[in-house]
Amino acid sequence: MQWQQNRAGGIYSVMDLAPVGNGIIAALIDRNATVRWLCWPRLDGDPVFCGLLRPVEDPEHGGSWAIELEDCESSEQCYRRNTAILETTLRCRSGTVRITDVVPRFKHYDRFFRPPVLLRRVTPLEGSPRITVRVRPRVDYGAGVPERIIGSNHIRYIAPGVAVRLVTDAPISYVAEEIPFVLSSPIDFHFGPDETLRMSLSDTVTRWLDRTHDYWLEWSRYLSIPVDWQDAVIRAAITLKLCAFEETGGIVAALTTSIPEAPDSGRNWDYRFCWLRDAYFVVYTLNMLGATRTMEDFIRYITNVASLDPDHRLRPVYAIVPGRPIPERVAPALQGYRGMGPVRIGNAAEEQAQHDSYGSVILAASQMFFDRRLPRLGDVALFERLEKLGTWAAKLALEPDASLWEFRGRTAVHTYSAAMCWAACDRLADIARALNLPDRVVHWQAEADRIKAAVLQHGWNQRLGSFVATFGGNEPDASLLLLGEIGIVEPRDPRFVGTVAAIEKRLRHGNHVFRYCVPDDFGMPETAFTVCTFWYINALVAIGRVDEAREIFKSVLACRNHVGLLSEDIAPATGELWGNFPQSYSMVGLVVAAMRLSRSWEAAFRHGWRTDDAASGPITGE
Repeated sequence: MQWQQNRAGGIYSVMDLAPVGNGIIAALIDRNATVRWLCWPRLDGDPVFCGLLRPVEDPEHGGSWAIELEDCESSEQCYRRNTAILETTLRCRSGTVRITDVVPRFKHYDRFFRPPVLLRRVTPLEGSPRITVRVRPRVDYGAGVPERIIGSNHIRYIAPGVAVRLVTDAPISYVAEEIPFVLSSPIDFHFGPDETLRMSLSDTVTRWLDRTHDYWLEWSRYLSIPVDWQDAVIRAAITLKLCAFEETGGIVAALTTSIPEAPDSGRNWDYRFCWLRDAYFVVYTLNMLGATRTMEDFIRYITNVASLDPDHRLRPVYAIVPGRPIPERVAPALQGYRGMGPVRIGNAAEEQAQHDSYGSVILAASQMFFDRRLPRLGDVALFERLEKLGTWAAKLALEPDASLWEFRGRTAVHTYSAAMCWAACDRLADIARALNLPDRVVHWQAEADRIKAAVLQHGWNQRLGSFVATFGGNEPDASLLLLGEIGIVEPRDPRFVGTVAAIEKRLRHGNHVFRYCVPDDFGMPETAFTVCTFWYINALVAIGRVDEAREIFKSVLACRNHVGLLSEDIAPATGELWGNFPQSYSMVGLVVAAMRLSRSWEAAFRHGWRTDDAASGPITGE
């Protein structure tokens, strides 16, 4: 793996980051308790802390919020169990400090209280530790330094369109001038809107911290988790929750932009937006765990998305506030992750045709009609809105698109896109049956049958004995591993088994699976796409190769960072994490694979609670 020196003299992975958030904002904090990333005032906003991407000016400290322990010798970091509250412990010869980070979230007056605020509590645990606080926000994607206005117990950071305030009970001059001081008692920080804090800072931090702790414990308590790999699944579920922007129901693909998929590859993309495909997988996974509110919020989001176009045609990706444009541009004031630019803001994929999006939306919504846990089930009005999307699915199913891989230089009729359009029509027929609408059943079943016949004929390559990525093509891609999942073929169908074998031969590298192994707009892929490995694991389970799937699953778990999270990609030779972080796709894959591989609770009860997954979890502190 790629390592770099830390202030304690040890080493840590550059992807050893831990998110804290509340569904409105999220911060990424490294093992030295430095805030490296924080978009404000929401998940897709201007990063006031952008140090992860190294500002051209002041690349060492710019865009970061550090709490440095003098002569630090070691650091430990973990979450409070089953919460999104992070604790970092720094040690040196003269003392030990603990930094607790939390973004408040809890019920208040029958509503969720989730302000764009980061709280930090620094507590001396032993000795006389000496710390330095460095708060260096930037604006305009690293290009600007906000004006500082120092008050009696706060610092205001002001720039055009930005006004934030740091309130603290630490000596304000020490903080403003970055002068070391001895920490003799706990100190608190409140970073958020430029508003007067009308209550005691210490009491506010204590109360909000405690109530947020209780919220996450209660939320985790009702998850329907597997008996094996419980800690890994809970951590993944909490992380997925942090990627959901609850004001609108949009779900970001990741919290970051422009962490490259491979070193110096140019594959640097902004993932702080809602891909309808990714959101479907998140909704599907949280539904499996019993967290259905995200699905209800996403349906509300889709309703607004569909209203943007009078013809109800979908784009593959939208801003988390639907209707806001996301044109792609480069941020020249940021060098990029480890200096590997460019840093891209926005995403040109919004202009692409990716026909699988229609299937993703309808699959996500279909549970609204069948899940009896929901307080309000889907009705005819929702079905009619979905039918408008289904009409486009039927029309575009056999037309060229850029595919879920978002090729920028070519289009084709992609087998997976066509199969997802089939799924859209097939599920609409199911919903029509549930609503007792026989005419619509006939219509949508006929459309589904037509598309399925084309997929099975033109997406199949007899010579290879496998489905292929494009109609009439000669190469498989990893999306074909999902054909059994969506039901267009049965997993034990020889055609699906043959497809798994072809993907093994062509795309598997050790225990990792690539998306495809043909050149694209940027050359040959260099890293494995983590969710594809999980799709492969699920396919192995489905065709009966469970023991092999379990071993591969353990090897992927071993690639997680120190708090149990995954980015988008893994370098097969080293296990190093690459790509945007934390990647919702990857965390979805972990949860689903764990649930497929785990013993049942009944089996664990009958045969004892011993499990063979101890080597791969739990993460320390979980």
